[in-house]
Amino acid sequence: MDIPDLHAALKKELDFPLAWGSSPIRDFRAWREAARAEVEAHLVVERQDGTPYAPEFGESAEGPGCTRELVTLSLTRHERVRGALLTPHGPGPFPAVLLLHDHGATFDIGKEKCVRPWYDDSRLASAQVWADAHFSGRFVGDELARRGYVVLALDALGFGDRGPMTYDAQQALASNLYHLGSSLAGLMAREDARAADFLAGLDRVDPGRIGALGFSMGAYRAWQTAALTDTVTAAASVGWMTGLKEMMVPGNNALRGQSAYYMLHPGLARRLDFPDVASIAAPRPMLFVGGGLDPLFPADGVRVAYDKLRAVWRSRHAEERLRLTTWPDLGHVFTAPMQDDVFMWLDSVL
Repeated sequence: MDIPDLHAALKKELDFPLAWGSSPIRDFRAWREAARAEVEAHLVVERQDGTPYAPEFGESAEGPGCTRELVTLSLTRHERVRGALLTPHGPGPFPAVLLLHDHGATFDIGKEKCVRPWYDDSRLASAQVWADAHFSGRFVGDELARRGYVVLALDALGFGDRGPMTYDAQQALASNLYHLGSSLAGLMAREDARAADFLAGLDRVDPGRIGALGFSMGAYRAWQTAALTDTVTAAASVGWMTGLKEMMVPGNNALRGQSAYYMLHPGLARRLDFPDVASIAAPRPMLFVGGGLDPLFPADGVRVAYDKLRAVWRSRHAEERLRLTTWPDLGHVFTAPMQDDVFMWLDSVL
């Protein structure tokens, strides 16, 4: 839609007044509380802290270096969600990773993008195609479990067991939730934070070593979850960080709507930019990884975001806990060498 004058005017007005360094709040802990409260208010979806998880564990199966099982739990009071749970062989307790799947306009698989679906042969072909296209043929969750991490992967609404949806149906889904006083992005944010808390509460898990990891939309989910709950002690985000103004340029995918509704909290941009929200997690260890040829995130937007993030961690005298990397010759992927680098970083912080 061609709305250049209005678009430019609204964009010019954005100055992110609650960002650390711009906000009148000078105490960092007080700023974190205020910024988190601002984000939570824009989620629209109410907190679900009082809803029992009531987990039901399925029959276990042995995998390479780990035990696999399905778990069904309540992330909200409205529905049950099925997830894949991998536990390394050994006595534990183990460090754990909440593994958050991407979007990619592919809805028949969700958690299966991260974990090989040992429980459903009908999804294996689709999952393998996805892994081949984006992850050098690997299933990231299986790799993490082999390295000694408990791994939990769940479906976002519309994906896998909670779908499959169609690409065009996203706008209708988002519209319906908005009309009902809710939000697609807010629901996903609440569920991810609850999932992190559930993972930390498992007896097999060391609650002081909880990571969040994701690629693309999953990367957005990872840093957002770290911002919303202190349960996450470290987060790695691959292929999703930018400045909003730099992202909102002609031809960018976000202007089309559709998948953007999973990451759109109406009104929040009048207060905070994307890196401002991620900075709520400071000074915990955070890793941001991007591809220099990623068409979804122009280099100037990544640079603006990285500069903002760096300034926040520097203000906390914690620059060594923030790692900002770009793979100059890669696009929107999470290849085996990138994975190995992320795994080594997770090992160092968890």
